[in-house]
Amino acid sequence: MKVHLQLDGSLPRAAEHARELAALGADGAFTFEGPHDVFLPLSVAAGTTSLELMTNVAIAGPRSPVHLAHSAYDLQAYSEGRFRLGLGTQIKVHIEKRYGAVWHPPARFLGETVRAVQAVFAAWEGAQPLDFRGTFHTHTLMPPNFDPGPNPFGPPPVLMGGLGPIMTRTAAEVADGLLVMPFNTVRHLTDRTLPAIDEGLRRCGRTRAQFPIIGQAMVAVGRDEAELRAAIDGVAVLIAFYGSTPAYRPVLDAEGWGDLHPVLNRLSKTGGYAAMRALITDEMVARIGVVGSPADCAAEIGRRFGDFADEVCCYFPAYQPAPDAVAALLATLHRSPS
Repeated sequence: MKVHLQLDGSLPRAAEHARELAALGADGAFTFEGPHDVFLPLSVAAGTTSLELMTNVAIAGPRSPVHLAHSAYDLQAYSEGRFRLGLGTQIKVHIEKRYGAVWHPPARFLGETVRAVQAVFAAWEGAQPLDFRGTFHTHTLMPPNFDPGPNPFGPPPVLMGGLGPIMTRTAAEVADGLLVMPFNTVRHLTDRTLPAIDEGLRRCGRTRAQFPIIGQAMVAVGRDEAELRAAIDGVAVLIAFYGSTPAYRPVLDAEGWGDLHPVLNRLSKTGGYAAMRALITDEMVARIGVVGSPADCAAEIGRRFGDFADEVCCYFPAYQPAPDAVAALLATLHRSPS
């Protein structure tokens, strides 16, 4: 199983951190849309390592598909074919109040954005003139002086992040792969995610063998009790944050924890972060995250994703795992049959 780890988004740190991830044995590095730009650190990593690279995810709402296409195309060329463009959505309040952009129905909008980016790529590759006309995007002009021409490594794959059945089904219909959201459980994956993937693939005439699925996990890994407690606490903090967001309630509902959501949501609005963390039990961390020694975590990742994914993105939220523990986790996953 291939393993991708999160790259530090700070540009002064990105080159050194990318080399550290490669030395640990990571197959790839990903960035997320947080306190730093999502594309620039990958440019640094592309020039200093041979890691596979992806945005996980770039928020599509505030960006033009043409802007996304240019960034992705340039990274694909500079990395010599090692880049994948992962796109995702944000909740309405962030799109409108943080980005100052217009919010649209997320699955329809993101699915159309993927198709628009693919249309731009097709025009640059010389496959067809640019003539994309959708509900949210219209692209009909690409003069030669704005056209970079065919990419020597081909256009990069466009992935979608998805959690709910509509977004997941849309990804399977239009994207080149799915980034399974890390706030998840085995029951939610089995009951909602996989059926939605199969329905989307049926609609576009593809099979799972033709559609990469990338698992994602919040990992609490430790070699002893002290390391493990710090790791569990870090993952619990992120679970509390996700659980306060309405879009993530279905995962809690699937496990019978739905009544926790309104409490977390209310506390998040008053800054009650310590109280939010206190509501997350070790059982919740174990079902939503992945907990244990490096060997235990590798076994759980294989059990959770091995039947349908041969790649995983590992997060270590709000704590710093020991490098030896991460290296052991990666080595064990590399030996797994997936």
